[in-house]
Amino acid sequence: MRRDDLDPDGSRLPIKIDRTSNGEFSPPPLTPRQKLANRLAHEAAGENARRLGLSRRAFLVSAAGAASTLAACNRANADARGGAFAVDGEAALDQQRAEAAIGGGEFIFDVQTHCVEPTGRWAQGPDGQRWARSLRQVFGQAAKCSDDSFDCYSAQTLAREVFLDSDTDAAVVSALWGQPNPTPIDYASEAREIVASIGGEGARAYIHGGVFPQEPGAIEAMDEMAQRYRVDAWKLYPQYGANGRGIFLDRSDHANRFFERAKALNVKTVAVHKGVPLPGLEYDYSSPRDMGPAAAANPDLNFLVYHGGFEGGKTEGPYNEEAPQGVDRLIKSHQEAGLRRNQGNLYAEMGSLWRYFMSRPDEAAHVMGKLLKYFGEERIIWGTDSIWYGSPQDQIQAFRAFTISAEFQERFGYPALSAEARRKIFGLNGARVYGIDVASLHGRGSLAARRAAYRADPNPSFATYGPKTRRDFLALWDARGGVPG
Repeated sequence: MRRDDLDPDGSRLPIKIDRTSNGEFSPPPLTPRQKLANRLAHEAAGENARRLGLSRRAFLVSAAGAASTLAACNRANADARGGAFAVDGEAALDQQRAEAAIGGGEFIFDVQTHCVEPTGRWAQGPDGQRWARSLRQVFGQAAKCSDDSFDCYSAQTLAREVFLDSDTDAAVVSALWGQPNPTPIDYASEAREIVASIGGEGARAYIHGGVFPQEPGAIEAMDEMAQRYRVDAWKLYPQYGANGRGIFLDRSDHANRFFERAKALNVKTVAVHKGVPLPGLEYDYSSPRDMGPAAAANPDLNFLVYHGGFEGGKTEGPYNEEAPQGVDRLIKSHQEAGLRRNQGNLYAEMGSLWRYFMSRPDEAAHVMGKLLKYFGEERIIWGTDSIWYGSPQDQIQAFRAFTISAEFQERFGYPALSAEARRKIFGLNGARVYGIDVASLHGRGSLAARRAAYRADPNPSFATYGPKTRRDFLALWDARGGVPG
């Protein structure tokens, strides 16, 4: 058995339906339908592997294994009215049909991934030690780390899980919260080079400069991040401030100073953590209410609203303008700012959002249907929040196969989630924002060759890394003293 094969018996499903969170929200209890989907998928895996003469592990690693899991999700949600996966039962026994259902040739650009500097040199002092305890004691990936290092969260791990175990062509290494930061800017820069070394041509990894505009010296520090480290975009956590208070991006002198400096430095993409309220911090600052006005006031900047403004524990239904919650708050802000479908500089990003809802088909249909209806397929942008969820391949496969029912399209005015819409969301929209030459990267060069060689004998872990219970989640925040970082 290879050292990194932690599931030789095939105990993990390729489409992960579990409670794992990204560490920013409490892991939700599995619904009865999700529990049923897991049970049906495990039963089908054993039966289908036997019928095909394969080991359970070999079956689950194949395209048919993923198709079988999605088919089980359909069976568990047979009465769903809004969403389903376009996977028939025969795909579970036919590799070609399975690949037709969940495979694809889209350019995939993941604008939200994470990794951690592996030596732990940032884990000094009380704040750094809190971060280290969080990663070691709460995040399940730590079981794969060697000795006292954080190598299992490293850029090398990201390169394998994102670029070999998934169909991703390019990705952004996003900044984490606070100081000290487990992804310091110099390591993010190194991660960019590590990913480039497996790709061999063009830029495949991009990096953020993390900024807390209200912190002393933060605006001035942007110069070094732009000039020395060549950051490709900025990352904001408006809910967090060292004094315990966040900022609103449409009514803050600190935010205005940040915007002007970003323009002067000609780094004009801003990723903003919104929704997913951070425990212990003021809820109002997590609301995306300010995103429409901020975008309208700064038309020469692009704003990517990370997590699409969703809230864990909130059920997504039809758009409710009068009492908005979750994604509806972002839609209302977009509409009140006078932004039009497929126009403007405000984008809804899908990190953690799609992963949270993809095994809740009716809610997923509402989420994607609302965003398609109001933002449009050209203003939704792909992100996965990996590697906290392990490889993003299951998110990719589920999105490829997901459909919004004709009933929901007619009742709520939702557009279909077409193949063309998927291509735009998966990568073309992000490529436009980041200025990527798609033709120079997609399916070309040494990455394509290395991926093909790897997939001749693939070994995905199907593991997720974040907290999986409310107890673990609360321990994570207690370890940090109740604040990010």
